Amino acid sequence: FPFHTWLPDAHVEAPTAGSVVLAGVLLKMGAYGFLRVAIPCFPTALTEDLGLGVTFLAVFRALGVLGIVYGALMAIAQTDMKKLVAYSSVSHLGYAVLGIFSLTVKGVEGALLQMVSHGLSTGALFLCVGVLYERTHTRSLFDHGGLASHVPRYALVLMLTALSSIGLPGLNGFPGELLVLMGAWQAGWVLAAVAGLGVILG
Repeated sequence: FPFHTWLPDAHVEAPTAGSVVLAGVLLKMGAYGFLRVAIPCFPTALTEDLGLGVTFLAVFRALGVLGIVYGALMAIAQTDMKKLVAYSSVSHLGYAVLGIFSLTVKGVEGALLQMVSHGLSTGALFLCVGVLYERTHTRSLFDHGGLASHVPRYALVLMLTALSSIGLPGLNGFPGELLVLMGAWQAGWVLAAVAGLGVILG
């Protein structure tokens, strides 16, 4: 946030395989760069005062929380299935950013787990959307009502993948989000409270 506006357009224009690779691997490069390059090389920069008592750490935490809420709200407004999944990716990666910059063990471990589970569930969602698009040539949510009565096994896979993406307990999206929220709570309860809205909106 606020540099994610390219993502839904890239997903809509890309073929299914391109969307899967983008969601599964490439979106994690920024978070990986924070973990492996930026923070280890410049640890003192995080706490440097930018003026008015604001630090880089506070800025990145705020951007993570804004990304969570912004991505979830934008996903709610979508009727194109690919754009919906793309904006939910913005929200999920906001959790990764918040977890990394909570600078707690739980937060960083949750961010890593969130990135892995996001790659699996979002990649699978893009595959599911690709299957529908290949057969119907539309990605509109309004055109796919009553899908379960015609293709029940596909609908079951789509439902489980979607529930995994939103972080239903017992599926792979839940532990990462929970650990990030626990780490954010240790860093500041306000961050965790606002980030918790992303779970509800998701």
